[in-house]
Amino acid sequence: MIPFNKPFIIGSELSYIEQAVQSGKISADGDFSRKCETWLVENHGGAKALLTHSCTAALEMAALLCEIEPGQEVVMPSYTFVSTANAFLLRGANIRFIDIRPDTLNLDESLLDAACTPNAKVVVPVHYAGVACEMDAITAIARKRELYVIEDAAQAVSSTYKGKPLGSLGDFGCFSFHETKNMISGEGGALLVRAGKDVRRAEILREKGTDRAQFFRGEIDKYTWRDIGSSYGPSELIAAFLMAQLECADTINAARLATHARYMQLLQPLQQAGHLRLPIIPEHCGHNAHMFYVLLRDEACRSRLISYLADRGISAVFHYVPLHTSPMGKSMGYGEGDFPVTEEISQQVLRLPCFYGLTKKDQDDIATALFSFFGGRG
Repeated sequence: MIPFNKPFIIGSELSYIEQAVQSGKISADGDFSRKCETWLVENHGGAKALLTHSCTAALEMAALLCEIEPGQEVVMPSYTFVSTANAFLLRGANIRFIDIRPDTLNLDESLLDAACTPNAKVVVPVHYAGVACEMDAITAIARKRELYVIEDAAQAVSSTYKGKPLGSLGDFGCFSFHETKNMISGEGGALLVRAGKDVRRAEILREKGTDRAQFFRGEIDKYTWRDIGSSYGPSELIAAFLMAQLECADTINAARLATHARYMQLLQPLQQAGHLRLPIIPEHCGHNAHMFYVLLRDEACRSRLISYLADRGISAVFHYVPLHTSPMGKSMGYGEGDFPVTEEISQQVLRLPCFYGLTKKDQDDIATALFSFFGGRG
């Protein structure tokens, strides 16, 4: 069996968890939390990084920091995970979906300006598969229209755009350390705050609306309720596991990039024969090999291939159901035909196994199965 994903231990995860327990503090914001946050700032920039229990939590915090009010609009691609939209719907925002580019599957920046009405407050570029959106164009439009930019960088830890780390190019960056990501902690995420002026409120929102973080730094003699907020921090056990992974980030990413490059080489003949399309990665985008996907002819072909691979012990999956065609999207007034590129891509994309520890033999077996399905030889 070749699973679609396989969580892994690479270094000192278990030792660090034991250290956290022995320290006497396993709730949020111990030494390992601070080490993880320092790593994120050193590697991605920004004024402050705050660990969260998920990328969903980071997105919700970003929405709060942008002070979204009911009726204001947030522009984002329909081709994304539900958390991207939910974070703003919870604040009463209206979602304005936008179509994606057919090459990178990212938000189509050429459609952004026209999608922004006077009610627009935020734009959310989603860096699909760890490949950067066209951030120069997006941030230029955002500046012109005085919009916040919140990067959904859930899949993009260690990725870059023109040499600059993703997550630090907008006002806020949101990361995920879910078990399917490059560096993992089971569940987990982080919010990257670019401007120092937003740090204090971000800390308060994360601490249930209190100034508890300042209290524990000795800056005040007691802490109290200051603002709205919630419990967004992860336990120290999660931070301990994550820190061990971050220490090995270069090793993890190098292995994934090697896997990605080998897939590209192995499957090139299938692309040349017109059976599938391989990922397109612009030269100015430094990706992290978060996933490897192929685009097939249509949904029927994809369904047959998923079943064919499953019969041979290989798990491959697809995503997303476009948000605008979902029941929730339809309740917001959207429907089929609104975003043709998104709808076509969503019926074609197939994700192949791509995780740390996937062997060359695994890849050979997957490639052989694909060649067999399309009637060729691997």
